[in-house]
Amino acid sequence: MRPADFELLSTLLKLNSGLVLTPDKAYLLESRLMPVARKHQIATMEALADKVRSHPNDVLLRDITEAMTTNESSFFRDTKPFEQLKDVLLPRMLAARAARRQLRIWCAAASSGQEPYSISIILKEAAAQLAGWRIEIVGTDLSNPILERAKEGLYTQFEVQRGLPIQLLVKYFKQDGDKWRISDEIRRMVTYKRLNLLLPFSELGQFDIVFCRNVLIYFDQPTKAKVLEAIARQMPNDGVLLLGGAETVLGVTDRFRPIEGQRGLYELSTAPALQKAV
Repeated sequence: MRPADFELLSTLLKLNSGLVLTPDKAYLLESRLMPVARKHQIATMEALADKVRSHPNDVLLRDITEAMTTNESSFFRDTKPFEQLKDVLLPRMLAARAARRQLRIWCAAASSGQEPYSISIILKEAAAQLAGWRIEIVGTDLSNPILERAKEGLYTQFEVQRGLPIQLLVKYFKQDGDKWRISDEIRRMVTYKRLNLLLPFSELGQFDIVFCRNVLIYFDQPTKAKVLEAIARQMPNDGVLLLGGAETVLGVTDRFRPIEGQRGLYELSTAPALQKAV
């Protein structure tokens, strides 16, 4: 790839999605964007860059951004955050929200739906505790095609084998040809919306729990700080943020602080400190 083409495309991605690519990731640009080029009847990466440089259109720019921001996901990915949801966060919210009996959860990078559906399954398993509660789970992503996949709730054998216990597969999925379709009761628990984290999203309202896992690792420090500041504005004083294992707020923003004894969980700095025993 020509250096000038890499600079052009990587700058475009940074502006549109926050994704930061270093020159050693040129191979990733080529592997992800050649299918986009073929879709638009463009023969080479050089010709794709020339098209973007001279006569871009909104559909091409959107397809380039979506191709580069579609990330891998799996059910109950990394396990620990979902254990924390069940054992730490739900008891906390059941107590704190007992009067209004409402709970809103946001998956800020829903991808093909495995994370929000994993959350839905956990809440469904706790249905007795949540009887009479209004539960809302919102999954957002930048890519329309990946959101359509999430809404469909149809997964390959490989996808359901990654992290999904067999008893939950049997309980909440039905075989559909050579794939598995998640049950309507789980699928209906999640609302999906297209969202760019770099743009204002105050219309989403407040969320008690925010999953923003394995997203910040793709951003530079100023973009991380901007996104975290925006997320903080969407949370009540006692809301909780979950980040990926390789992510942290330390050295990025003072709007959040780690919850003592709970790796990957963060609370607003203005909130009363949670005790480790919680």
